[in-house]
Amino acid sequence: MTLNRRTILGLAIGSLIASVFPAAAETFPERTITLVVPFAAGGSTDLVSRLVAASMSKTLGQQVIVENVGGAGGNLGAGQVARAEPDGYTILMGTVATHALNPLMLKTKPYDPIEDFAPVSLLVLVPNVLVVNPQLPVNNVKELIQLLKDNPDKYSYASSGNGTPLHLSGELFKSMAGVTMEHIPYKGSGPALNDVIGNQVPIMFDNLPSSSGHIKAGTLKALGVTTKERAPSFPDLPTVAEAVPGYETYTWNAFFAPAGTPPEVVARLNEAAKAALADPEVIARMKDFSATIVGSTPDELASHVKAEIQKWEPVVKSTGVTLD
Repeated sequence: MTLNRRTILGLAIGSLIASVFPAAAETFPERTITLVVPFAAGGSTDLVSRLVAASMSKTLGQQVIVENVGGAGGNLGAGQVARAEPDGYTILMGTVATHALNPLMLKTKPYDPIEDFAPVSLLVLVPNVLVVNPQLPVNNVKELIQLLKDNPDKYSYASSGNGTPLHLSGELFKSMAGVTMEHIPYKGSGPALNDVIGNQVPIMFDNLPSSSGHIKAGTLKALGVTTKERAPSFPDLPTVAEAVPGYETYTWNAFFAPAGTPPEVVARLNEAAKAALADPEVIARMKDFSATIVGSTPDELASHVKAEIQKWEPVVKSTGVTLD
């Protein structure tokens, strides 16, 4: 058998990692861990990250700090972690955007969602929600559709960025409902929400956790959740599918480390993540968000990512969304 240079180099690096990391893995972590959130502060991914990071810090005996690296629909933060030292001290809060949608839509791919990461754990599944500024003269999805049809090209909708699940939620809605809206991308859900509340942009698809407080306060009007079934935290809120049959989108949050991170370190991070998800305070907050707790193994997350890519590929093709 003839080995090429890449194979030989890979074997050499693997042997080096195996010889250098075992001792470090046994004492991991010995310093602060940075959890990169690839979106701005204030959004759903940020909220889930801070909850889980705080609980993990107790289990690990070291601080897990959140660093928001927003921009490019999550690609900047994800790319930063993909290039980080594979020692477990820099990890990513990945989403369906960073590991399924963006890789399908980007013409130039800054990272490989499978080859460049070591899966740690699928944490939660999160519903999305269609919200509007209270001044918009609609009270349900059917009225919004009629308003958009009566006023083509007049209205716009905000999202957390190009290529994000919220962007695709809007494009899928436009396609299935037969309406037009201009897409206004932001660097995260937080800034987008601020402009919708301020009525700079009247409509938004958001993750339910980051919008729930504003819905309850009356600063946003919720028209429908994007999952097949109604959200437990808002049982009286219809689904978008009740007005647009077959419509469904949602997001998820998962931990990823850089590829090459020692299995012992990945296992320790997985253990701490599962412990956080079993924390009563975290469980209570996730229930408020209508988020479904998962807490998977690394292998289960790897299978989930592959399945999500397969699921979203025909949707991306049908909507025609591409990113430079």
